[in-house]
Amino acid sequence: MSSALIELKDYKLETNIGTYGPSDIRPSAHILDLKLGIKIDRVVIAHDGMANVFDYDKLIEEINLIAADGHYETQERLVTLIAGACAAHLAVQCIEISLRKSPVQASGGSIGVLLRLNEIDTSALRSGP
Repeated sequence: MSSALIELKDYKLETNIGTYGPSDIRPSAHILDLKLGIKIDRVVIAHDGMANVFDYDKLIEEINLIAADGHYETQERLVTLIAGACAAHLAVQCIEISLRKSPVQASGGSIGVLLRLNEIDTSALRSGP
């Protein structure tokens, strides 16, 4: 089966997630990885031009606005909102979002949430919760 993907890796979000006490380790980074399965006719094109492809720059702008919109208690809520922004684009057929924070402890590490939505799930997300 043929497929087309738009992939964003290691994108540092400017966001505020979680609640921490004075002695808690605060993450210094929230990193987004995003894979979007899109309609193949948005990659295999007969003519060069932005009108013929998926404009991911607009989506990145939307994600930046969502991330900076205020305080989020959980990574899951931010992932949900990003998934909704992705699904709003009709060319998007399936979505994979990974959001991780680091460090987890003073010794390092990262921890995060991975969400995978197939075509049916993505379509359902378009229809609303």
